Amino acid sequence: MYVGRFLVVGPDGGAYRVSSRSFPNREISVREDALTVGPTDDAPETDNPYVAYNCVRVVETPTGETAAFGNGSHVDPIAEKLELGYPARDALATSLLALDYEKDDYDTPRIAATVGDAGEAFVGTVREDALLVERVEEPTLVATYEMDTPEAFEFDASDAETAARSAYDLEFEHAVCAAGVARSEAGDGFETAIVNDD
Repeated sequence: MYVGRFLVVGPDGGAYRVSSRSFPNREISVREDALTVGPTDDAPETDNPYVAYNCVRVVETPTGETAAFGNGSHVDPIAEKLELGYPARDALATSLLALDYEKDDYDTPRIAATVGDAGEAFVGTVREDALLVERVEEPTLVATYEMDTPEAFEFDASDAETAARSAYDLEFEHAVCAAGVARSEAGDGFETAIVNDD
């Protein structure tokens, strides 16, 4: 089944995966303060605004580090609002509502999640017909297609590398790359990891 881009989030971390039929020539790279989805060196040129974006940001907030991740440019305003002290629910809701769903041929939803230092996690999506933001108590998946309402999902990943690999290896079609984020074993923030096309 093709579900497009998706994320899985739980109280201690999660993962984001790019799945794509239209733009498979992409990879995730590490930048100063973010994991960034972008075209590979051999990718054809495109002016599509949804191909490159920061997919994971870990930021310092008034209550400790928080990880924000998702499928587009909305990850940056979510992270910025978290840094300013917005509650995670509000940072998700205001950013998703402001940017709205992607205005492409498919009205692609925007999906995002946050995981806080205190184990508080939220997931959100904005679609053509709804804005949903929910607290997460167990691993929860939301995708851009077919599974575009957050739902409980079996996902056991104790560290960022395992989370990224597990998301990449899920049997949804057209895997391109994945990122994982998890609370560090020392409990002093978050670790991240990436898996690019094998």
